[in-house]
Amino acid sequence: MATCPSGHESASNDFCDVCGMLIGAAPLGDAGQASASPVSAGPAPASADPGAPGEPCPRCGAARAGQFCESCGYDFSTAPDAPPPTMPPPAGPVPPAGPVPPAGPVPSSAAAPQPEPQPQSQPQSQAQPQAQPQSQAQPQSQAQPQSQAQPQSQAQPQSQAAAPPGTDWSAVVTADRDYYDSVRAAAGPDAAGIGFPAYCPERRFRLSGTEVRVGRRSVSRGIDPEIDLTGPPADPGVSRLHMVLIETPDGTWSVVDPGSENGTLVNGNEIPQGEAVPLHDGDRIHLGAWTALTITRGG
Repeated sequence: MATCPSGHESASNDFCDVCGMLIGAAPLGDAGQASASPVSAGPAPASADPGAPGEPCPRCGAARAGQFCESCGYDFSTAPDAPPPTMPPPAGPVPPAGPVPPAGPVPSSAAAPQPEPQPQSQPQSQAQPQAQPQSQAQPQSQAQPQSQAQPQSQAQPQSQAAAPPGTDWSAVVTADRDYYDSVRAAAGPDAAGIGFPAYCPERRFRLSGTEVRVGRRSVSRGIDPEIDLTGPPADPGVSRLHMVLIETPDGTWSVVDPGSENGTLVNGNEIPQGEAVPLHDGDRIHLGAWTALTITRGG
């Protein structure tokens, strides 16, 4: 706790909380003269004048006993020369300001006006019973959205029932002789060593998840596709990761060729690499030398 030159105890270390005087003046020199003050040149702060005791506070009307109002904490140094403004009549009963402390030095504990305005807490305590009916009305307001949400919850099975039947998709893998003949004719003599399989059973793969990889398993490269065309019989024209089937948000599927060596055809047309091509029920995908995938829905 600091002490100002007038003997007041102040919680602030720069200016006195009671009279506003500068705290920590420079000590006297060897010749008995006061050393230069560290305060910059200019008019003295208005708070240096403690003012006349008993002056009414322009904010609450309480009698003045120091620089700050003992009731509301108003700083009288803000306008020391201005006459106190005429306060309008209060809208309601004004709580008593309490006994006015005698003029003179005020203890440092009075400089903190926070605990003084206790009468203000009384209207708050009186307002609590009024807030209780509001809290009782809250369950009623909460019950309204619940009653409104019931038809919505009943409407959900209707929206699910409106979904088209047969949402399951499958890929049927077979050997296509016509496609093999067209590949061999286009490749020329280089395709003479590729033979059409004497027996290739039909295989059906159910499409599940968000991605289905199609290719040939490779332990060394860590490739284990969901539709493994390793064989037997093995199609030498199928890449390790030849294509990827991707599920779309509307429940359908599309195909992407990430960069196979021999390309991918959808309904006889080669698709560009890296581009997703939508698929429909009954579309045929050709890859390798003789492999064909037929996309079916609901089977």
